[in-house]
Amino acid sequence: MSAEIICVGTELLLGDIVNTNVQFLAKELANLGIPHYYQTVVGDNPTRLREVITIASKRASILLFTGGLGPTPDDLTTETLAQCFNSPLIEKAEIIEDIQDKFKARGRQMNENNRKQALIPKGATILPNPTGTAPGIIWEPVPNVTIMTFPGVPSEMKQMWSETAVPHLKSQGWGKEIIFSRMLRFRGIGESSLATKVNRFFDLTNPTVAPYASLGEVRLRISAKTASETEAIKLIEPVAQDIIKIAGEDYFGQDDDTLTKVVGTLLRQKQQTVSVAESCTGGGLGAMFTEIAGSSDYFWGGVIAYDNRVKISLLEVSAEALDHHGAVSDIVAQQMALGIKKRLGTDWGVSITGIAGPGGGTDIKPVGLVYIGIADPEGNVESVECTFGDRSRDIIRYLSSCTALDQLRRKL
Repeated sequence: MSAEIICVGTELLLGDIVNTNVQFLAKELANLGIPHYYQTVVGDNPTRLREVITIASKRASILLFTGGLGPTPDDLTTETLAQCFNSPLIEKAEIIEDIQDKFKARGRQMNENNRKQALIPKGATILPNPTGTAPGIIWEPVPNVTIMTFPGVPSEMKQMWSETAVPHLKSQGWGKEIIFSRMLRFRGIGESSLATKVNRFFDLTNPTVAPYASLGEVRLRISAKTASETEAIKLIEPVAQDIIKIAGEDYFGQDDDTLTKVVGTLLRQKQQTVSVAESCTGGGLGAMFTEIAGSSDYFWGGVIAYDNRVKISLLEVSAEALDHHGAVSDIVAQQMALGIKKRLGTDWGVSITGIAGPGGGTDIKPVGLVYIGIADPEGNVESVECTFGDRSRDIIRYLSSCTALDQLRRKL
């Protein structure tokens, strides 16, 4: 017994609209303990939509549709569903009355095209739309298949889901269990390396462990299916602690934790401050710090030292170091970190200097070469060489900022 989410709309296939509906519904299904194994996006084409409905109805017991409920000719969801299950469409007077009332409240008159939205398959129940003109349906056209349709407008879909769909599903016996997940987050280790270290956990059945790679970090999701969140946490926690112990310093947080939040928490706990000196990242690291409300408690500011004259005049980088080693070097990164720490009077100084591209690289110093400097409260300074490869400029800048945060985190 599982659910399938089917999103209808050519605009989704073209990438004109970000499909947030599917993410919302997927999380909601997990909260109800309803497994789902497939998500489908199909355009406004009746032939292809019929194919999707035929396949989905054979492999899932709950079909959730979003989109295709409007008044225009390309809104085909309800009509196609009726055709698939050989059901006539019945005009519902109460839907027409509801649409007319909503138009009247807005000082407008209902268009005749809107009558299309009052047509639902025979035997289906209206799934009310409190704010929009497109109601959905709850329908069991064949045994063991329940269909629910929602408009594509996210705010309307969410309200209809919470006010009508969830109570209906619970009345049918769903929602007695939940699928609760915890996401462990890692930095400084690749997905394959982490997977090798924790490989034995992938064979678990409840909870389950699955890896996810994203730009700048690796994640492990631990999920448990139980009657309550409390019971799920009891199953998840021992596994999480074992994995955290194995990962060591590469683990930095869980769920909504970010490197910036974690670093900020550590600085606040130690009552210490930090400042940054940036070259190739152009203020990206400082922007990450200031995204966190209250970061002025520990982040005092920074300098974007793009030109060497700024490095010399504001950060006291030596002209000799620049001449002999170049701006992209370990010694310059160290002097930048010490310089910003001294200039702003903070406990920590962090610097970034590198080649973000697309030009400027050489055989000796290619695009993607970055040095990160860290000056500590005692005045000790170190630098780390990073090679991010010939990636896009934005990615190199982002990874450089993330790595600088991670290096600071490890020292805190």
